[in-house]
Amino acid sequence: MIQLLDVTKRYGSVQALGGVSLKVNRGEVLGLLGQNGAGKTTLLNILTGYLAPTSGSALIDGCDCLLNPLEAKRRLGYLPEHPPLYDEMTVREYLMFAAELRGVARKGLPAHVDEVMELTGLADMRHRLLGHLSKGYRQRAGFAQALCSDPEVLVLDEPTVGLDPKQITEIRQLIRSLSQGRTIVFSSHILTEVQQLCDHVVILHHGLVKLDSPMAQLGQGQEVTLRLRAQGSSSSLISKLRQLDGVTAVLPQPVAQENITEALITFHQVEEPERRLFALMSHLGTPILHLSRQGDSLEQIFLSAISGD
Repeated sequence: MIQLLDVTKRYGSVQALGGVSLKVNRGEVLGLLGQNGAGKTTLLNILTGYLAPTSGSALIDGCDCLLNPLEAKRRLGYLPEHPPLYDEMTVREYLMFAAELRGVARKGLPAHVDEVMELTGLADMRHRLLGHLSKGYRQRAGFAQALCSDPEVLVLDEPTVGLDPKQITEIRQLIRSLSQGRTIVFSSHILTEVQQLCDHVVILHHGLVKLDSPMAQLGQGQEVTLRLRAQGSSSSLISKLRQLDGVTAVLPQPVAQENITEALITFHQVEEPERRLFALMSHLGTPILHLSRQGDSLEQIFLSAISGD
């Protein structure tokens, strides 16, 4: 649905993007992570046709954003970091204006705008001046204009920046609801936001892609660490765990209760390590009280990516 092919952007001697290539499949939510100045907004501006790349190309459903801008823009809605609102207009007037600009047929304008206001929680604010809205409702109005003409793709630049915790929660819920049947790309420097909302993550650093991965595969590698909590004597159980095929390390964890063992068990190049562990515990007749995988946090992965490790 979205494809960037070796996109570069230079401002004189400054390189904002250096050969960025990525792909977003239809119906996927992609999170762009990066520090301030990493190139996130530049990339989104190229994707939405606001900037021309120095080289490379950006495609929306096969339409080149530079060579065929009208066709590409018909397919996407854009919420910039600072929504382009006209404070002297009411919410409804503004959305009627935005929908008409986006080519919605005049006959269907009122019904379409009413639907967009319901979807974004603005129905009760329809007659309120945009200049009198709170920051959260102004952000909702920005979302609403991006949804005019019901685009297949949404591009969101820092959609929760400057909001209070309640407003952030509301906007995240809105993004989650809008992701049904749409392709969404949004930039953020909030790790938890990307972790909660995205199917795929790309980390930019100094204009370069440092990581491009499905969220489900983050932190997966040749080694898997399991946290085990079981009923039984620590000394004998730890010894048995260390003898298990594929185990490279067993690290006992402190436990306050008697006759309870807790440990971190690392397997190397083992498929379904949980199955091996279950088989051992069943053979020993030792009840498992807790078992989970220990993955790297997104914070650890992000810091590793931008440090070049």
